[in-house]
Amino acid sequence: MKPDSSRPMDSIERAHLKDPDDASHVMYRYPADPEFDGFLQRFWIPVWSVPPGMEAPQRVLQYPVSLVVVAADYARFYGVVSGLSTTTLSGEGWAVGVMCAPAAGALIAGGPMTDLTDRFVDVAEVLGAAGERLTAEVRGAMATDPHSADAHALAMASFGAVLRPFLPVDDDGLLVNRVVDFVESDREVTRVAQVCQQFGLSERALQRLVGRRLGLTPKWLIQRRRLQEAAERLRGDPQRLGDVAALLGYADQAHFTRDFAAVTAMTPGQFAARHAAGS
Repeated sequence: MKPDSSRPMDSIERAHLKDPDDASHVMYRYPADPEFDGFLQRFWIPVWSVPPGMEAPQRVLQYPVSLVVVAADYARFYGVVSGLSTTTLSGEGWAVGVMCAPAAGALIAGGPMTDLTDRFVDVAEVLGAAGERLTAEVRGAMATDPHSADAHALAMASFGAVLRPFLPVDDDGLLVNRVVDFVESDREVTRVAQVCQQFGLSERALQRLVGRRLGLTPKWLIQRRRLQEAAERLRGDPQRLGDVAALLGYADQAHFTRDFAAVTAMTPGQFAARHAAGS
C-alpha cells in the first residue's frame, strides 16, 4: 500500500493548523483496510527531526473521533480534544497513529466516551495485554527505518490484529457515524434541530447518543466543522472575513471571530495573515 502524501489538502489535513514554514516532519498517510469500514478511517505516521534546542508545536482542530497512537516513548488511547489539540515535537522521533471512526471509541473503551473527553490513557488500560503486544510490535517494526513503507505496513498490520476483535460495529455506532458524516458534509447544517429532523431523533436522544459515543454535544459537532472549514478557507485564496463568516452560516463576522479566536487563540485575520506570509 502506498502513502497518499503527495496530494492537495484533503478533509483530514484541514484540521491540522500547521504553520506554513514548519518543516519539522514528514507525514505519511494511509487509508485503513476496507474490512475496517465504519470503524477505522486513516493511519498517519509522522517522522520528525527538530534541531537541538528548538520545538515544533503541532496544533490540530481534532475531528470527533478517538485516536490510538504508539510512539517510541508512549502508547496512548485519546478521547476527543474539545478545544485545540497541541503536540510539541522535539529532537528526532516518530509515531504511528490511527484515526478511528466515531463509532469506534466506545467499543475500544468498553463504555461511554464522556470520561475521556480532553484526556488520554495508556493503550494497555483499554486493550490490556493486546495493547502491550501492539506497542512492542509497532516499536519493533519502526526501529530500523521509520520512513520505510515496509515498516509502516508491519505496524499497521499490528493495529489491525489488535482492533479486529471489536468488529462488527453496532447499530448505535453506525448511527453516530451517519450523524457525524451528515454534519461534516453539509455546511447548511447550522442548528441541532436540523440533525434531529434528518434522523428522526428527539434532541434529548441525539444528545445522549453523541455524548455516549463521542463525549461531546451535537452543537460542538456543528461548531467544529465550521472552524475546520474556516481554517481551510483562510489558508487558501484571500477572502473577506465577512464573506467567510456568511458562507459558514454565522449571523455576523463578530460571532465568527469570537468562535475562531476562542479555540485557536488567533483571530481569523491573524491566522490568514500568517499563512499569507508563509505562502
